[in-house]
Amino acid sequence: MIIDAHCHYTTEPAVLHQFRDKQLAGLADPARKPASTDLGISDEMLVNSVQPQLKLQAERGSTLTVLSPRAAGMAHHVGTEAVSKQWATVSNDLIHRICTLLPDNFAGVGQLPQFPGVSPKNCLPELERVVNELGFVGVNLNPDPTGGYWTDPPLTDRYWYPVYEKLCELDVPAMIHVSSCCNPNFHHTGAHYINADTAAFMQFIQGDLFRDFPTLRLVIPHGGGAVPYHWGRYRGLSLSIKKKNLLEHVMNNVYFDTCVYHRPGIELLTSVVPIDNILFASEMLGAVPGIDPETGYAFDDTKRYIDQVTGLSAESRHKIFEANARRVYPRLDALLTKRAAA
Repeated sequence: MIIDAHCHYTTEPAVLHQFRDKQLAGLADPARKPASTDLGISDEMLVNSVQPQLKLQAERGSTLTVLSPRAAGMAHHVGTEAVSKQWATVSNDLIHRICTLLPDNFAGVGQLPQFPGVSPKNCLPELERVVNELGFVGVNLNPDPTGGYWTDPPLTDRYWYPVYEKLCELDVPAMIHVSSCCNPNFHHTGAHYINADTAAFMQFIQGDLFRDFPTLRLVIPHGGGAVPYHWGRYRGLSLSIKKKNLLEHVMNNVYFDTCVYHRPGIELLTSVVPIDNILFASEMLGAVPGIDPETGYAFDDTKRYIDQVTGLSAESRHKIFEANARRVYPRLDALLTKRAAA
């Protein structure tokens, strides 16, 4: 089995964006607010909308995609806390419907109703709902709801502890994933995302989060940002700041994915980061679209890069493609085990 642990619903029906436009227009003029959260999206429309993902699953050989709402679309910095809550509910319900219609192809990960300056504990009802009622296997956690201005405390601050407590209670991981960026200094996918991945890892080194939450599991996407390239720097900083070995201090709880869009990057990732900490993922569709003119293949066909890496044992490939995801996402493992038994 090949589990793609990081993909977003980027092929949504246009009516969802129309709802969002009305929702935000309602901030200026209440008369323009959408009258209902019933979007009028049929099951047939939903199935048709994910045909591109199903086609690529078949062509590239992946088995199951872990699907969450569009990352840039979360836009936690836009609107109000109430708007964010409604938007998260609508977005998560669509993911749930897709996973219900196509259970062999998709498993759900949820969006949290975060808003700048508002305690993350306000996200707990939606976190519980998506896991206990919708059957999601994890959530995305935005370390910077401001969209590029970073006014909330670092991830190791007790400010975030209510979310971590609930994640441990529910036994689900969170992917540390920012959203769109309103700071003109930072392109959202090319800079803001990678900056956030790198910043989050450094925060984990500086703090003692995993002393307080030894069972917490956090996924840093996009290959861990700049971390693998500077692995020696972070090993040295961990020893100098915390007097602790990096593997023991952070890597029992933190995992990277393979959303790295060329073979040399994957070779670096798999040579310096422990194999037990790497999850296969492609982030299809959207992050890096198009065909690489140097190879003739899609940039986001990350399985191809892993297949080309020499020196990976069969056991290592199994861990990257399946075993690690099932360990990090135990509710996904339970779902697949139940399905296999049936």
